[in-house]
Amino acid sequence: MLFCYGLGSHIERWWETPTSADSLVGLASFSRLTFFDRRGTGASDGVPSKGIPTWEEWTEDISAVMDAAGLERTAILAVLDAGPIAMLFAAMHPEQVSALVLLNTTARYVVADDYPIGASPEAVEVFLEVVRTTWGTLDFARAVNPGKVNDPEFLSNFVRTQRSSATPRSAVAQYNYILRNDVRQALPLIRTPTLVLHAESAPVLPIEHGQYLAEHIEGARFEAIPGGDLGMIMLPVLDEISEFLTGERPAVHVDRILTTVLFTDIVGSTDCAARLGDQRWSALLDAHDRMVRDALRRFRGHEINTTGDGFVASFDGPARAIRCATDMMRLAKKLELDLRVGIHTGECEVRGDDLSGLAVHVAARVAALAAPGEVLVSATAKDLVVGSGLEFDNRGEHKLKGVPGAWKLFAVRV
Repeated sequence: MLFCYGLGSHIERWWETPTSADSLVGLASFSRLTFFDRRGTGASDGVPSKGIPTWEEWTEDISAVMDAAGLERTAILAVLDAGPIAMLFAAMHPEQVSALVLLNTTARYVVADDYPIGASPEAVEVFLEVVRTTWGTLDFARAVNPGKVNDPEFLSNFVRTQRSSATPRSAVAQYNYILRNDVRQALPLIRTPTLVLHAESAPVLPIEHGQYLAEHIEGARFEAIPGGDLGMIMLPVLDEISEFLTGERPAVHVDRILTTVLFTDIVGSTDCAARLGDQRWSALLDAHDRMVRDALRRFRGHEINTTGDGFVASFDGPARAIRCATDMMRLAKKLELDLRVGIHTGECEVRGDDLSGLAVHVAARVAALAAPGEVLVSATAKDLVVGSGLEFDNRGEHKLKGVPGAWKLFAVRV
């Protein structure tokens, strides 16, 4: 598979960003994957603002990369503004394209008498001004990734990658060319098996653009993708691409492992938010999230999920989980926050990056019983750290909501 992304791509930065790297690993799990930056993008040579390559010249980049990689015939995955390039290449070189996957793209952006779904010329000018003034900023990142507005780590990585991909001036010049051109004449000439995927609530490129492509490429299949994130290649997208190209969806492997689960929670978060106001509370919550993630990295914890004002994480040993929790407590005090933490070691089911099973529920219930500023652990976790130097105070037996039996709990002595 040849992966063509376009503006916003940088082949090195994608590997350094967890979400993007996961996408590449997912694609490579069922294909030999070749990923490249076209001219004017990312690690490839830049282009002058008055000398933007034409669509046809950009298709030559595909030919050059295929020759360099020894690809006589390949499936092509094209996203966003790379879509028109891939459509033209598939129409001009059908013998070299085994399949075509188009994600959140279009053959024409601007409205016409025979294309009422396009944007108005005025809207295009507004978009170009937005690119000029916000390219590589959090405002732009939030606008095109509405499903990630509460994920500061993703947004920060997205911004850095975008800045590495192109300067604002170069991005405006390329979009000014891309948005005003039309490759619809190529659609009837595409005879390659084609899958069109489009986000249901895409903020910049409505789903009608994807539907138009599917209707005008013979035999094309159309699938709507939940959400509105334009450039994301997440699990539903990977499943659809894998099934289309291989005939099978990726197998979901279910494993059971013994692991230590940690739940954190900010004490009195609702009252704190009301007292501080939205802006100050949001800034404090961002600082808290950075602190927790830094602690997880130091103690080799794995972030499983967030709960709004808390985290779920796993560790391969309870001692590291406990020491991570006490460090979080210390750092939270500097932010004038109190945390409560619950820890339990038990058998969990692993589904991709997620955990499930009774052990997860036990850890959550233990956290709910912890006092402000307390790290509360199950007897199982305590017994496994004998000899570690950690000390505990007995908190007696408790009934855990929805969990059978009585559970002995212990508070970490700090």
